[in-house]
Amino acid sequence: MIRPNKDNYYLDVAETVLKRSTCLRRNFGAVIVRNDQIISCGYTGAPRGRKNCNEIGECRRKKLNIPRGERYELCRSVHAEANAIIQASREKMLNSTLYLVGKEFDTGEYVMNTAPCAMCKRLIINAGIRRVISRLSIEKYNIMYVRSWIDDFFDKNLGY
Repeated sequence: MIRPNKDNYYLDVAETVLKRSTCLRRNFGAVIVRNDQIISCGYTGAPRGRKNCNEIGECRRKKLNIPRGERYELCRSVHAEANAIIQASREKMLNSTLYLVGKEFDTGEYVMNTAPCAMCKRLIINAGIRRVISRLSIEKYNIMYVRSWIDDFFDKNLGY
């Protein structure tokens, strides 16, 4: 058996976490790690006490054919990144890495170009997370440095 490098190891953990996701469109798992210790995990699902999409049998955004990255206010779910962040203190997340894996519900294929949405980017910035690593394939991944979002996020994404 070949031992995976640390990044793929934590991406494997995030991929296991995504199996708890309840979204009928895309499933995500997130793991926050600092100093080689898992701080927190999160997956896509409705807020505590509310019915999940898999329980009610529909995804509103999927039903309305809303493109990826748009109209998140219509989504029942809390994103995996947000769920992982709210489970940990900021002190523990400072200079950490968030590992993120997404899979399409219908096909089980990895979500292409997985990256946090604009709202999750804001949460990641405020949490003090240093970088985000997202899985592209079983062995390949993308590294995003959060500092770059701070300098150009508003200019490119919000127009000011």
